Amino acid sequence: MFKNVLSILLFALLLIYGCSSTPTKNDSVRPVKLYKTESLGLINKDFAGMSVAEEIAELAFRVSGQLTLLDAEDGKIVDKGFLIARLDPRDFQYKEDAARSVMVSAKARFERMGRLLKHQAVSLQDYEIAKTQYEESKSAFENAEGALEDTRLFAPFYGNIEKTYLNNYQRANAGEPVVRLVAPRTAKVKFTMPDNALSLLSLPDMRLTVRFDNYPNVLFTARMHEYVESSSDATGIPVAIMIDDPRVNKGKYLISPGMSCNVNMKINNKSREGMTAVPVNAIYSPASGGTLVWVCDNDGIVHTQSVELGDLFGSDMVTVKKGLAPNTEVVSAGVYRLSEGEKVKVLK
Repeated sequence: MFKNVLSILLFALLLIYGCSSTPTKNDSVRPVKLYKTESLGLINKDFAGMSVAEEIAELAFRVSGQLTLLDAEDGKIVDKGFLIARLDPRDFQYKEDAARSVMVSAKARFERMGRLLKHQAVSLQDYEIAKTQYEESKSAFENAEGALEDTRLFAPFYGNIEKTYLNNYQRANAGEPVVRLVAPRTAKVKFTMPDNALSLLSLPDMRLTVRFDNYPNVLFTARMHEYVESSSDATGIPVAIMIDDPRVNKGKYLISPGMSCNVNMKINNKSREGMTAVPVNAIYSPASGGTLVWVCDNDGIVHTQSVELGDLFGSDMVTVKKGLAPNTEVVSAGVYRLSEGEKVKVLK
Protein backbone atom coordinates (compact mmCIF):
# COMPACT_ATOMS: atom_id res chain seq x y z
CA MET A 1 0.00 0.00 0.00
CA PHE A 2 2.80 2.40 0.92
CA LYS A 3 4.58 1.69 -2.33
CA ASN A 4 1.43 2.51 -4.33
CA VAL A 5 0.95 5.83 -2.51
CA LEU A 6 4.64 6.72 -3.08
CA SER A 7 4.34 5.96 -6.77
CA ILE A 8 1.23 8.13 -7.10
CA LEU A 9 2.99 11.03 -5.32
CA LEU A 10 6.08 10.77 -7.57
CA PHE A 11 3.86 10.70 -10.68
CA ALA A 12 2.00 13.80 -9.48
CA LEU A 13 5.25 15.70 -8.84
CA LEU A 14 6.55 14.85 -12.30
CA LEU A 15 3.27 15.97 -13.86
CA ILE A 16 3.35 19.29 -12.00
CA TYR A 17 7.02 19.88 -12.98
CA GLY A 18 6.32 19.08 -16.61
CA CYS A 19 3.38 21.47 -16.78
CA SER A 20 5.26 24.31 -15.13
CA SER A 21 8.38 23.95 -17.35
CA THR A 22 7.19 25.57 -20.59
CA PRO A 23 9.95 25.98 -23.23
CA THR A 24 11.39 29.49 -23.64
CA LYS A 25 12.15 30.95 -27.00
CA ASN A 26 15.74 32.11 -27.57
CA ASP A 27 15.66 34.93 -30.06
CA SER A 28 18.85 34.62 -32.16
CA VAL A 29 20.57 37.80 -33.37
CA ARG A 30 21.84 37.54 -36.93
CA PRO A 31 25.58 38.27 -37.30
CA VAL A 32 26.54 40.62 -40.15
CA LYS A 33 29.63 42.31 -41.56
CA LEU A 34 29.56 46.03 -42.22
CA TYR A 35 31.28 48.25 -44.74
CA LYS A 36 31.80 51.96 -44.00
CA THR A 37 31.36 54.11 -47.09
CA GLU A 38 33.93 56.69 -48.14
CA SER A 39 33.79 59.70 -50.40
CA LEU A 40 35.01 59.09 -53.94
CA GLY A 41 35.33 62.80 -54.60
CA LEU A 42 37.85 63.63 -51.88
CA ILE A 43 39.95 60.64 -50.86
CA ASN A 44 42.29 60.75 -47.89
CA LYS A 45 43.87 57.42 -46.95
CA ASP A 46 46.81 56.33 -44.81
CA PHE A 47 48.88 53.18 -45.29
CA ALA A 48 51.70 51.60 -43.29
CA GLY A 49 54.85 51.44 -45.39
CA MET A 50 58.55 50.68 -45.25
CA SER A 51 61.57 51.93 -47.16
CA VAL A 52 63.22 49.30 -49.36
CA ALA A 53 66.54 49.15 -51.16
CA GLU A 54 66.63 50.56 -54.68
CA GLU A 55 69.65 48.40 -55.49
CA ILE A 56 70.16 44.92 -54.09
CA ALA A 57 72.22 42.11 -55.62
CA GLU A 58 73.24 38.58 -54.79
CA LEU A 59 76.79 38.57 -56.15
CA ALA A 60 78.17 35.33 -57.56
CA PHE A 61 81.00 34.17 -59.82
CA ARG A 62 80.22 33.13 -63.38
CA VAL A 63 82.83 30.38 -63.11
CA SER A 64 83.66 27.80 -60.44
CA GLY A 65 86.86 27.65 -58.45
CA GLN A 66 88.54 27.91 -55.05
CA LEU A 67 88.44 31.22 -53.21
CA THR A 68 91.86 32.74 -52.58
CA LEU A 69 90.54 36.15 -51.47
CA LEU A 70 87.34 37.15 -49.67
CA ASP A 71 87.52 40.73 -48.47
CA ALA A 72 83.99 40.88 -47.08
CA GLU A 73 82.15 40.74 -43.78
CA ASP A 74 78.58 41.47 -42.76
CA GLY A 75 77.98 45.21 -42.47
CA LYS A 76 81.04 46.32 -44.45
CA ILE A 77 80.60 49.36 -46.73
CA VAL A 78 82.31 49.07 -50.12
CA ASP A 79 82.71 51.45 -53.04
CA LYS A 80 81.73 50.67 -56.61
CA GLY A 81 84.50 48.59 -58.23
CA PHE A 82 85.80 47.24 -54.90
CA LEU A 83 87.37 43.75 -55.25
CA ILE A 84 85.18 41.62 -52.98
CA ALA A 85 86.49 38.13 -53.83
CA ARG A 86 88.87 36.29 -56.17
CA LEU A 87 89.21 32.69 -57.32
CA ASP A 88 92.47 30.83 -57.93
CA PRO A 89 93.28 32.02 -61.48
CA ARG A 90 95.97 29.49 -62.44
CA ASP A 91 93.83 27.09 -64.50
CA PHE A 92 92.05 29.99 -66.19
CA GLN A 93 95.36 31.71 -66.96
CA TYR A 94 96.71 28.52 -68.55
CA LYS A 95 93.59 28.20 -70.75
CA GLU A 96 93.84 31.82 -71.80
CA ASP A 97 97.53 31.47 -72.73
CA ALA A 98 96.80 28.33 -74.77
CA ALA A 99 93.86 29.98 -76.53
CA ARG A 100 95.97 33.05 -77.28
CA SER A 101 98.69 30.91 -78.85
CA VAL A 102 96.18 29.13 -81.09
CA MET A 103 94.61 32.42 -82.11
CA VAL A 104 97.96 34.04 -82.98
CA SER A 105 98.90 31.06 -85.11
CA ALA A 106 95.51 31.02 -86.86
CA LYS A 107 95.69 34.76 -87.50
CA ALA A 108 99.13 34.49 -89.07
CA ARG A 109 97.93 31.66 -91.36
CA PHE A 110 94.80 33.62 -92.31
CA GLU A 111 96.84 36.72 -93.20
CA ARG A 112 99.26 34.58 -95.24
CA MET A 113 96.37 33.00 -97.10
CA GLY A 114 95.05 36.47 -97.85
CA ARG A 115 98.33 37.52 -99.46
CA LEU A 116 98.54 34.31 -101.47
CA LEU A 117 94.96 34.68 -102.65
CA LYS A 118 95.81 38.06 -104.19
CA HIS A 119 98.39 36.27 -106.35
CA GLN A 120 96.00 33.38 -106.99
CA ALA A 121 98.44 31.02 -105.28
CA VAL A 122 95.70 29.41 -103.14
CA SER A 123 92.09 28.65 -103.75
CA LEU A 124 89.25 30.73 -102.33
CA GLN A 125 88.13 27.64 -100.41
CA ASP A 126 91.50 27.38 -98.60
CA TYR A 127 91.27 31.08 -97.75
CA GLU A 128 87.76 30.66 -96.36
CA ILE A 129 88.88 27.69 -94.25
CA ALA A 130 91.72 29.74 -92.79
CA LYS A 131 89.34 32.61 -92.09
CA THR A 132 86.91 30.32 -90.26
CA GLN A 133 89.69 28.79 -88.18
CA TYR A 134 90.93 32.23 -87.19
CA GLU A 135 87.44 33.42 -86.19
CA GLU A 136 86.86 30.28 -84.12
CA SER A 137 90.21 30.63 -82.36
CA LYS A 138 89.53 34.31 -81.69
CA SER A 139 86.17 33.45 -80.15
CA ALA A 140 87.76 30.73 -78.00
CA PHE A 141 90.40 33.19 -76.81
CA GLU A 142 87.81 35.82 -75.92
CA ASN A 143 85.88 33.21 -73.93
CA ALA A 144 89.03 32.16 -72.08
CA GLU A 145 89.93 35.80 -71.45
CA GLY A 146 86.43 36.47 -70.10
CA ALA A 147 86.61 33.41 -67.85
CA LEU A 148 89.88 34.71 -66.40
CA GLU A 149 88.28 38.09 -65.73
CA ASP A 150 85.37 36.32 -64.08
CA THR A 151 87.67 34.96 -61.39
CA ARG A 152 87.42 38.40 -59.77
CA LEU A 153 84.19 39.65 -58.16
CA PHE A 154 83.74 43.43 -58.00
CA ALA A 155 81.07 45.53 -56.30
CA PRO A 156 78.73 46.82 -59.03
CA PHE A 157 77.65 49.79 -56.88
CA TYR A 158 78.38 51.56 -53.60
CA GLY A 159 76.72 49.51 -50.91
CA ASN A 160 76.61 47.59 -47.70
CA ILE A 161 77.51 43.89 -47.54
CA GLU A 162 74.39 42.62 -45.79
CA LYS A 163 75.34 38.93 -45.73
CA THR A 164 78.36 36.76 -46.55
CA TYR A 165 77.59 33.20 -47.64
CA LEU A 166 81.08 31.64 -47.99
CA ASN A 167 84.41 31.61 -46.20
CA ASN A 168 87.80 32.14 -47.77
CA TYR A 169 89.46 29.07 -49.35
CA GLN A 170 86.11 27.39 -49.89
CA ARG A 171 85.06 26.27 -53.35
CA ALA A 172 82.62 28.63 -55.02
CA ASN A 173 80.37 27.19 -57.68
CA ALA A 174 79.24 29.23 -60.66
CA GLY A 175 76.04 31.08 -59.80
CA GLU A 176 76.32 30.35 -56.08
CA PRO A 177 75.86 33.59 -54.06
CA VAL A 178 79.00 34.81 -52.32
CA VAL A 179 77.63 38.00 -50.74
CA ARG A 180 74.45 40.09 -50.75
CA LEU A 181 75.11 43.75 -51.50
CA VAL A 182 72.52 46.41 -50.62
CA ALA A 183 72.60 50.13 -51.36
CA PRO A 184 72.61 51.85 -47.93
CA ARG A 185 70.56 54.84 -49.08
CA THR A 186 67.18 54.76 -50.77
CA ALA A 187 64.21 56.87 -51.80
CA LYS A 188 61.91 53.91 -52.45
CA VAL A 189 58.96 53.02 -50.23
CA LYS A 190 56.59 50.05 -50.49
CA PHE A 191 53.14 49.55 -49.00
CA THR A 192 50.06 47.38 -49.61
CA MET A 193 46.59 48.54 -50.67
CA PRO A 194 43.33 46.55 -50.49
CA ASP A 195 42.28 44.91 -53.76
CA ASN A 196 39.12 47.02 -53.97
CA ALA A 197 41.18 50.23 -53.93
CA LEU A 198 43.10 49.41 -57.13
CA SER A 199 41.10 51.94 -59.20
CA LEU A 200 42.41 54.77 -57.01
CA LEU A 201 45.90 54.35 -58.46
CA SER A 202 44.76 55.42 -61.93
CA LEU A 203 42.97 58.58 -60.80
CA PRO A 204 44.48 62.00 -61.62
CA ASP A 205 45.47 64.66 -59.08
CA MET A 206 46.99 62.15 -56.67
CA ARG A 207 49.20 63.59 -53.95
CA LEU A 208 51.48 61.30 -51.98
CA THR A 209 53.37 62.20 -48.82
CA VAL A 210 55.52 60.07 -46.50
CA ARG A 211 56.29 60.50 -42.81
CA PHE A 212 59.04 58.33 -41.31
CA ASP A 213 59.14 57.25 -37.67
CA ASN A 214 62.77 58.45 -37.59
CA TYR A 215 61.69 61.94 -38.75
CA PRO A 216 58.21 62.37 -37.21
CA ASN A 217 58.07 66.12 -37.80
CA VAL A 218 59.08 66.02 -41.48
CA LEU A 219 56.70 65.37 -44.38
CA PHE A 220 58.28 64.16 -47.64
CA THR A 221 56.63 64.43 -51.05
CA ALA A 222 56.56 61.31 -53.24
CA ARG A 223 55.39 60.07 -56.63
CA MET A 224 53.93 56.81 -57.91
CA HIS A 225 56.59 54.37 -59.15
CA GLU A 226 54.94 51.02 -59.87
CA TYR A 227 52.27 48.61 -58.68
CA VAL A 228 50.95 45.13 -59.41
CA GLU A 229 47.45 45.06 -60.88
CA SER A 230 46.40 41.84 -59.17
CA SER A 231 46.99 39.99 -55.93
CA SER A 232 47.51 36.26 -56.43
CA ASP A 233 47.55 35.45 -52.71
CA ALA A 234 44.72 37.83 -51.70
CA THR A 235 47.00 39.89 -49.46
CA GLY A 236 46.47 43.19 -51.27
CA ILE A 237 48.07 45.23 -54.04
CA PRO A 238 51.84 45.87 -53.63
CA VAL A 239 52.63 49.52 -54.42
CA ALA A 240 56.03 51.20 -54.73
CA ILE A 241 56.53 54.96 -54.61
CA MET A 242 59.62 57.14 -54.90
CA ILE A 243 60.40 60.06 -52.61
CA ASP A 244 61.12 63.05 -54.85
CA ASP A 245 61.74 65.53 -52.05
CA PRO A 246 64.92 67.55 -52.79
CA ARG A 247 65.93 67.39 -49.13
CA VAL A 248 66.40 63.62 -49.51
CA ASN A 249 68.08 63.90 -52.90
CA LYS A 250 70.60 66.39 -51.50
CA GLY A 251 71.35 64.20 -48.48
CA LYS A 252 69.86 66.42 -45.77
CA TYR A 253 67.76 63.47 -44.59
CA LEU A 254 69.15 59.95 -44.95
CA ILE A 255 66.65 57.20 -45.68
CA SER A 256 67.90 53.63 -45.21
CA PRO A 257 66.17 50.37 -46.18
CA GLY A 258 63.93 49.01 -43.44
CA MET A 259 62.69 52.32 -42.01
CA SER A 260 58.96 52.21 -41.17
CA CYS A 261 56.74 55.06 -42.30
CA ASN A 262 53.19 56.25 -42.94
CA VAL A 263 52.08 56.90 -46.52
CA ASN A 264 49.25 59.38 -47.05
CA MET A 265 47.28 59.43 -50.31
CA LYS A 266 45.06 62.37 -51.19
CA ILE A 267 42.97 62.45 -54.37
CA ASN A 268 40.60 65.23 -55.42
CA ASN A 269 38.42 63.46 -58.00
CA LYS A 270 35.97 66.10 -59.19
CA SER A 271 34.26 63.71 -61.61
CA ARG A 272 33.01 61.66 -58.63
CA GLU A 273 32.20 64.46 -56.26
CA GLY A 274 29.31 63.51 -53.97
CA MET A 275 29.62 59.80 -54.75
CA THR A 276 30.42 56.90 -52.47
CA ALA A 277 30.90 53.18 -53.13
CA VAL A 278 29.82 49.85 -51.67
CA PRO A 279 30.67 46.19 -52.34
CA VAL A 280 28.49 44.59 -55.00
CA ASN A 281 27.28 42.07 -52.39
CA ALA A 282 25.76 44.94 -50.38
CA ILE A 283 23.16 45.69 -53.09
CA TYR A 284 19.65 44.46 -52.25
CA SER A 285 17.11 44.13 -55.08
CA PRO A 286 13.84 42.72 -53.68
CA ALA A 287 11.11 41.19 -55.82
CA SER A 288 8.96 44.28 -55.24
CA GLY A 289 11.55 46.33 -57.13
CA GLY A 290 14.10 49.01 -56.34
CA THR A 291 17.81 49.16 -55.63
CA LEU A 292 18.53 49.21 -51.91
CA VAL A 293 21.18 48.71 -49.27
CA TRP A 294 20.79 47.81 -45.60
CA VAL A 295 22.01 50.62 -43.35
CA CYS A 296 22.93 49.74 -39.77
CA ASP A 297 22.42 52.40 -37.08
CA ASN A 298 24.31 52.83 -33.81
CA ASP A 299 21.88 50.51 -31.98
CA GLY A 300 22.51 47.62 -34.39
CA ILE A 301 19.14 48.00 -36.14
CA VAL A 302 19.06 47.68 -39.96
CA HIS A 303 16.88 49.71 -42.32
CA THR A 304 16.69 49.76 -46.12
CA GLN A 305 17.98 52.76 -48.01
CA SER A 306 17.26 53.44 -51.69
CA VAL A 307 20.34 54.19 -53.83
CA GLU A 308 21.24 55.09 -57.39
CA LEU A 309 24.18 53.08 -58.70
CA GLY A 310 26.96 54.06 -61.10
CA ASP A 311 29.76 52.04 -62.65
CA LEU A 312 31.61 48.99 -61.37
CA PHE A 313 35.26 49.31 -60.39
CA GLY A 314 37.95 47.21 -58.77
CA SER A 315 37.13 43.54 -58.35
CA ASP A 316 33.85 43.84 -56.40
CA MET A 317 32.90 47.50 -55.93
CA VAL A 318 30.16 49.69 -57.40
CA THR A 319 29.78 53.46 -57.18
CA VAL A 320 26.73 54.99 -55.52
CA LYS A 321 25.69 58.26 -57.18
CA LYS A 322 22.87 59.14 -54.78
CA GLY A 323 21.39 57.89 -51.54
CA LEU A 324 24.44 57.30 -49.33
CA ALA A 325 26.65 59.72 -47.46
CA PRO A 326 30.27 59.00 -46.54
CA ASN A 327 30.90 57.17 -43.25
CA THR A 328 27.62 55.25 -43.48
CA GLU A 329 27.76 51.62 -42.34
CA VAL A 330 25.99 49.18 -44.66
CA VAL A 331 25.62 45.41 -44.49
CA SER A 332 28.13 43.89 -46.95
CA ALA A 333 26.86 40.27 -47.14
CA GLY A 334 23.72 38.22 -46.58
CA VAL A 335 21.38 41.09 -47.49
CA TYR A 336 18.54 38.79 -48.62
CA ARG A 337 18.20 37.25 -45.14
CA LEU A 338 17.45 40.51 -43.32
CA SER A 339 14.16 42.20 -42.51
CA GLU A 340 13.27 45.83 -41.81
CA GLY A 341 14.03 46.89 -38.24
CA GLU A 342 15.87 43.68 -37.41
CA LYS A 343 18.48 43.68 -34.66
CA VAL A 344 21.86 42.39 -35.84
CA LYS A 345 25.23 41.53 -34.32
CA VAL A 346 28.18 43.24 -35.97
CA LEU A 347 31.13 40.97 -36.66
CA LYS A 348 34.54 42.57 -36.30
